[in-house]
Amino acid sequence: MTDDAYLVLLEGPAVPLGTPLAATGPLACLDTPAVRAWLAAHEVTATSPRLYLVPPEETAALPEDAEKLPVPLSPEELSTVRTRNAPEAVAGVERELRAYRSCTEDREGLLRRALAAGVPAHRVAELTGEELTAVKAAAAERGTEAAATRS
Repeated sequence: MTDDAYLVLLEGPAVPLGTPLAATGPLACLDTPAVRAWLAAHEVTATSPRLYLVPPEETAALPEDAEKLPVPLSPEELSTVRTRNAPEAVAGVERELRAYRSCTEDREGLLRRALAAGVPAHRVAELTGEELTAVKAAAAERGTEAAATRS
């Protein structure tokens, strides 16, 4: 297995491989000179039905003679490709997990902002489902930060 995703030209693969590039949405790699030159050399556009994006874990199944190009994908782009390639039940749960991650990434900052805005610690705990001790710890951090900025 490789760590690279690949752009691949396939003629209606017998076994589904990857995701049609047209279904992935915009990708930063499509603006690179290497990808533009590869597409031009094969006389295809990013919307070609023959063009697939294959994640690293599927590259071993690519035919040896397939026209392919390794492409750099950001972690978010790779996650999108994997979700589009997954069964709907899995894809749905993955979307929920990404939403959860985005809500929890700045958990401490959100708690501090709520407390700074004047929301009482017990109300923050009630609204978020966080333990009151965790909210009070964020309040203590906010107090330490406020003291540091006053000095």
